[in-house]
Amino acid sequence: MATIKAYIGGTFDLMHPGHVALLKRAKEEYGYVVVSLNSDEFATKYKRKPLMTMLERMNIMSACKYVDEVIMNVGGEDSTPAILTSQAKVIVHGDDWQGEPLMQQMGLTQEFLDKHGIQMVYYKYTPGISTSDLLCRLASLPPASVKKD
Repeated sequence: MATIKAYIGGTFDLMHPGHVALLKRAKEEYGYVVVSLNSDEFATKYKRKPLMTMLERMNIMSACKYVDEVIMNVGGEDSTPAILTSQAKVIVHGDDWQGEPLMQQMGLTQEFLDKHGIQMVYYKYTPGISTSDLLCRLASLPPASVKKD
């Protein structure tokens, strides 16, 4: 199998089986996975403030056996600097969000992708699990169920 760099951008605030499935498949199909992490500031603007800091998220992603490299998405809404830095030829994303809305959110155009020989690839979204779902599960626990270390 020829190694192709695959770019996966995200916040990855609470690592879960959906993330693992996405990273594993990309690693199996392309051989080299670059994860670009959204900054705390961008994540807060985009969805909500992350529970974990950038450093904590970088440490977790770096420890994942399906991830070869972790970089920061320094451009915020413009992912093109991080994509170019990664030298990826494939951008992988879940199919829960795709097409023009995703392209706009990432600051991408078809012209940019064509110019740099980059392909967008969408993987089937893992149903029944998401960071938002995990946060809801945590919120529904009674206080006595949460033990402090």
